[in-house]
Amino acid sequence: MSDDKSAREPIPEDARIDALEERLKAAREREEKRTGSKAPSKSHADHRMGNRVLADLVGGLLGGSLIGYGVDVIFDTGPWGLLIGLFLGIGVAFRNVFRMAGTQKPPSDEG
Repeated sequence: MSDDKSAREPIPEDARIDALEERLKAAREREEKRTGSKAPSKSHADHRMGNRVLADLVGGLLGGSLIGYGVDVIFDTGPWGLLIGLFLGIGVAFRNVFRMAGTQKPPSDEG
């Protein structure tokens, strides 16, 4: 080990870093003014919620149909497995949608 003092002394502040930080702060302030607020808007949250509801409904229908069709093919039960799987898929999809709707927080007046 060597007694090199330069390795133990802190690096002095660089004027370029300070200037960069000031420019970043100014750019963030301009962007905040341009966009309005930092929080995502309510329309984005509504869009995500709508996409999730659509995915639950389509996934329930397709999943139940595929499982029912698989049961029909394996046990040779005709259309009954497909129909029962379809209705079970619809039931699961609506249960998920109702559960998701029940966990939403009430809308605020800020919107």
